[in-house]
Amino acid sequence: MRIFIYTLFIFLSQVAGAQQSTIESSLKKHISFLADDKLEGRRAGTGGERKAMEYIAQQFKNNGLQPKGTNSFYQAFEIRDGKAMGSKTKLEINGRKLKQDEDFFVFPFSADAISTAVPVLVSLDSLSAEAESNPHFDFNDAIFKKAEELQSEGAKAIYFTTSAGKQAPQFNKKFNGSRLHIPVIYLHKEIFDIFENPGVVKSPLLQTQIIDQIRTGHNVIGYIDNNAANTIVLGAHFDHLGYGEDGNSTWPGEGKQIHNGADDNASGTAALIELSRLLKTSKAKNNNYLCIAFSGEELGLFGSKYFVENPTINLANINYMINMDMVGRLNDSSKTLTVGGFGTSPAWPRVIKSNKDFNIKIDSSGSGPSDHTSFYRKDIPVLFYFTGLHADYHKPSDDFDKINYKGTALITQNIYNLIQQLNNSPKLAFTKTKEQQIVNTSFKVTLGIMPDYTYSGVGVRADGVTEGRPAAKAGLQGGDIIIKIGEFDIPDINAYMKALGQFKKGDSTTVTFKRVAEEKEVSLTF
Repeated sequence: MRIFIYTLFIFLSQVAGAQQSTIESSLKKHISFLADDKLEGRRAGTGGERKAMEYIAQQFKNNGLQPKGTNSFYQAFEIRDGKAMGSKTKLEINGRKLKQDEDFFVFPFSADAISTAVPVLVSLDSLSAEAESNPHFDFNDAIFKKAEELQSEGAKAIYFTTSAGKQAPQFNKKFNGSRLHIPVIYLHKEIFDIFENPGVVKSPLLQTQIIDQIRTGHNVIGYIDNNAANTIVLGAHFDHLGYGEDGNSTWPGEGKQIHNGADDNASGTAALIELSRLLKTSKAKNNNYLCIAFSGEELGLFGSKYFVENPTINLANINYMINMDMVGRLNDSSKTLTVGGFGTSPAWPRVIKSNKDFNIKIDSSGSGPSDHTSFYRKDIPVLFYFTGLHADYHKPSDDFDKINYKGTALITQNIYNLIQQLNNSPKLAFTKTKEQQIVNTSFKVTLGIMPDYTYSGVGVRADGVTEGRPAAKAGLQGGDIIIKIGEFDIPDINAYMKALGQFKKGDSTTVTFKRVAEEKEVSLTF
């Protein structure tokens, strides 16, 4: 009998070891493809993203998953990429066509207009000097206010400039505020000087056009249909930073470099692909499985937010959601694995425990800077697997050769085992948790909202409101759009943060917001 038990133990150990080796080998294959230079950093809406999504869809198909997007495995969504000068923009003086960017640019708050009016000519040297001497001075805001003042005084067109050696404004593609009713441009000094000579310029022809730049991202969605009542969602974002064009790189160097994002988040995507393979042949058939590779996460959870607002299954039938983001750098010494969302269901404590492979670090919050937040907002229990930040985060050095493949395989197996353990459980109950707040050292108060970073209109839309915080106490709700705090207009998230910096704990003020089509105002105390 003892010999039989010992032989059985050896056999099971060999089977487990073989499965672990297979997972590890597959993870290497997936990550080496996704983090290859040929994909140019998988920036959402680019050719690199397309290569990645086609690879993921093929893996889902190979693993036997059904397509569950809106177009086969794919679900397209728009990403508003800021402002740009439109093709109709032009400036001609005395028959000479000036060059965009090289000779002039249109401010994004300018009106779309055709003008032959005599412009008001203004040097920005005094504002430039203030910007250079005062790091807290908002140069762009000051230019807008100057233009707004000149418009109120009757200006029909405004041409700004700065002298050589002075700080010059740049086209602000992220502008999201109100626009004026007249054209406003910046001229390089040598062109500006031509206009200052009376009689030299006859009837300048200016046409200004500001457009929204839109690119298209794609989620990749595969489905395992077990004819069950409920569905488990497994997710990981597959997009990364490209060459850092969106300003989210932490690399201090100059020039363009590909950010391959091997850990962030080729690692989580590879784990997702492997879990889809394991679950297809699993005996745990009491749930269906929806595997989603999200895009647009690096820009503000665009893909996951779009999915929960445009789901391809009934959200009411989702049992729970597991998100894997940066699971490739398990430290072999500390073995620390952070599991977020622990407080979103009373079921989690009995299945999430430290073991010989992991020192589990618990984070109770259901919200955070990754895609599980979108599902938590829909009252769905979530888990978030994460091995921690590192020196290569959002840098070109986050490469294939720095991944701990054995550790990533152990995490993949751990998630698979958890799903197996819960196979016979009823649908999990959901509980709300204390929400993470925006952390910013420039202000000492918080309103208590989770901003919707995908919102492209004027103001800051509250994606959620934290109980017990000033916004909730004042009656604000998710979906409200904040347009003013006290005397400070709030055209965008940057203005929101700047306004908060003007208050301290105990201060009282008013908040103006829009709810559907109605504008409201409430008083609150920080």
